[in-house]
Formats: sequence, C-alpha cells, structure tokens
Amino acid sequence: MLSIIIPTLNAEATVDRTLQSLRASSTLINEVLVIDGGSTDDTARIATQHDTKLIVCTPGRGRQLARGAAEAQSPWMLFLHADSILPKGWEAIVNRFTAPERHQQLAAYFRLDFDTHSGGAKRVALLANWRAQALNLPYGDQGLLIHRSLYDEVGGYVPEQAIMEDVDLVRRIGPMRLRRLNATLQTSAQRYQTGGWWARPLRNLTCLGLYLLGASQSILLRLYR
Repeated sequence: MLSIIIPTLNAEATVDRTLQSLRASSTLINEVLVIDGGSTDDTARIATQHDTKLIVCTPGRGRQLARGAAEAQSPWMLFLHADSILPKGWEAIVNRFTAPERHQQLAAYFRLDFDTHSGGAKRVALLANWRAQALNLPYGDQGLLIHRSLYDEVGGYVPEQAIMEDVDLVRRIGPMRLRRLNATLQTSAQRYQTGGWWARPLRNLTCLGLYLLGASQSILLRLYR
C-alpha cells in the first residue's frame, strides 16, 4: 500500500485536477496526505472535498514534506507536487517496482513532461530528463517513490531546507539507489509560461549551481522567486 504526500501553498489552480486523477486511480493508494503551508486561497477547501487527510503546518517545502512523511501510515511513500498528474497505468509500474523486497533500499522517480507541447516545453522536459538520468538529480516535480526504511536511513527531508530540498534528499540517497520508472508524469507548464521557457530554466540552473557551491538558502530563495 502507498501513501501519497502532496505539499501545497496557494495551489487552487492545480490541486483539484491532481486529486481528481488520484481518486480515479486504484486500490494501491492507502491514503493521500495534503500538507498545506497556510494557503490563503481555496486550496484547503478543495482538498477537503476529496478523500484526503489535510494537515496544516508552517510553510516551507522541506518542513511540509517532512511532516507528511511523519504522518504517513504506509511503508511506501510517493511524494508529488500539487500540479502533477500521474500517467495511465502508473499503478502497475509502481506495483512492479515495490514488489521485490530488495527494492526497499531503492528510490524511484518518473520521466517529466508538461501539459503543453510547445517547443519550449519539449526542450525543458528533455533537459530535465537528461539531468535526472545523467546527473542523478531528479527534481521534486518528477515525484519520488521511496520506502520508509530507506527514507529513515538517509535522514528524510530536512524541515529547515526551504529550497533544494529535493536535490538534498536525492544526493543523500545516492546514484546507486536511484531508478527511473518507465512512465511519464505530467506537470503544469504555468511557472515556465509565466517565467519564460528560457529564463525560468536558467534561473533554476543557477540556483542548482549556487546550491552545490554552498550558497545560503536566503540567497537561493531570493534568486528563485
């Protein structure tokens, strides 16, 4: 059985579609936890209209994800963004991955695609999938499937990590324990359409580089926003 953990903050534009897609899914899902960082829009109300467990906590991606993991009741956890849609047939793929006991020491992520098929979207998806595969650095928008035992072993999400919490965790998991699932997750293109298909990825890449060089979270947050 699987716990799905979704951190939210003012995600009313996308979270309903995400939760609808999960409700239409299989018996593989034991629970869906929505960890809200104090949204001022209709995110919390939308979440309560679905079969979810809504938890409100102090905002911060690392803090929200860590809280979700602490509340999860299933041995396997799937962390998703609030604008992510799992593909048809994902249940069988996840079920095959989680079945062998040895996979409890592995973590997995999805390929990335966008809900638009512009040239910019294809280019960014191609680069994101290359980064995840070649550099072993999948971001949170590709989902993360992980067993409780491995999550606890590597220390899980760090509550104080307000940015790059996804990179921080996958680096501790390590490349030898990361696998790419043979399925493609679809995410919203809105932030790229707003920020620009060139400018937004360049900003993300700059944040990654500065993070790897040891820049402070305050600097990264100012640049990211």
